[in-house]
Amino acid sequence: MKNNQTSSNSSSAPDTKRIHRGRGCLVFSIGCLLSACGLAVGLSSLSNILLPSRSPVTDRLGDLGKARLAEAFHLRRDLGNTLWPGWGEADIPMIVYNEEYAFLVGYPNPPAGWKKIPTQDAQGGPWEAVPNDTYGDQTYYRQRLPNQSITPQAFAVLVGDRWVSSMPSREWMEVDLGNSFRKGFPPIFQPVFPYRLAARLFLSAAGGKDMYICALLHESFHAYQGLHVPARLSAAETVFNQNKNRYPSESGMFRVDWQAELNILADAVQAKSDPEAAELVRQFLDHRRKRRAAADLDALLIDLEREKEWEEGLAKYTELAIWRLAASTEGYSPLPAMAGDPGFLEYSNFDQIWSQQVTQIRNMAGDEGDTRFYYTGLAQAILLDRLAPDWRTKILTEAAALEDLLKDALQ
Repeated sequence: MKNNQTSSNSSSAPDTKRIHRGRGCLVFSIGCLLSACGLAVGLSSLSNILLPSRSPVTDRLGDLGKARLAEAFHLRRDLGNTLWPGWGEADIPMIVYNEEYAFLVGYPNPPAGWKKIPTQDAQGGPWEAVPNDTYGDQTYYRQRLPNQSITPQAFAVLVGDRWVSSMPSREWMEVDLGNSFRKGFPPIFQPVFPYRLAARLFLSAAGGKDMYICALLHESFHAYQGLHVPARLSAAETVFNQNKNRYPSESGMFRVDWQAELNILADAVQAKSDPEAAELVRQFLDHRRKRRAAADLDALLIDLEREKEWEEGLAKYTELAIWRLAASTEGYSPLPAMAGDPGFLEYSNFDQIWSQQVTQIRNMAGDEGDTRFYYTGLAQAILLDRLAPDWRTKILTEAAALEDLLKDALQ
């Protein structure tokens, strides 16, 4: 009995040690996990403190802001006519704005305010010359914004009778996007979620400073549309604004049909040969006709699709096509001042962004706004480059739609 008891005690001792050792490891692991979580929370909170919560300069354009505008003008002047005849030398001023001021460049002695499209509502007040500062050797102008809800927005506006592109400043875009991320979280998480860092990383992944230059030209193209076919640009905005609430975006079968249509379009864009692309375009046009019939879309809702593709799809195409030209045109060089802009890659990231954007075509079936038409219009424009290279001479009219030119190309 004594020997058995001794044997039992000796066999249970290692088990007790293992239990204590296991508890120690568990406590240590939990401690490490909590420490890591605490460190992550601390770093997140620190990033919200250290990264800017407002534009570094608000009452004038900073040096980098001027350099970006100059590069956008330079890029359009040198390569714009390759895309759109006359766009390179078109006189299109630019507005950029931050949380406090809107700035107007390339428009001497401008009349007060701006008019929104399509309503022609007048907003803003008198423009004043920016004191003790110039854009190159030119006077440029500013006005204080009454609040952040009254801005020229990212589009095109009329200043007097001239079409002007409009865009937030790069610094304000990052701050405003971070604020939007923060508002999307419950209040308890807002202090610790690194919303400012997330905004910076998001914009970097979307193309960074190169994207911003090309986005300026996206809006410049809207002004070019206004120069050529102002009634159609206004009509595209009007038909969307008046009918968007009737568009059946949330219908389950409508989304299924849209997904199939987007997949065909993306497959066509990625086709290895022209005959394969043409066959997929036939499938796309046939599927589009059947989708509209199945959803019983009336003429206004069909116009909504066609006109938004013309308006925003062409602008999205222009944004990427000018980027491609900047990356691939021998002899084109960005302005030297852009060397001081951290993160500007001289358009060398085009291939990566192009791949992302083509992939995104397939992901737009659930979109409830107008962004899907940026991508369906973009895809059709890419296909027209392949199947009907002279299409750009025909599209800036009162009636021509991208899908119509694709039908013509197949015939």
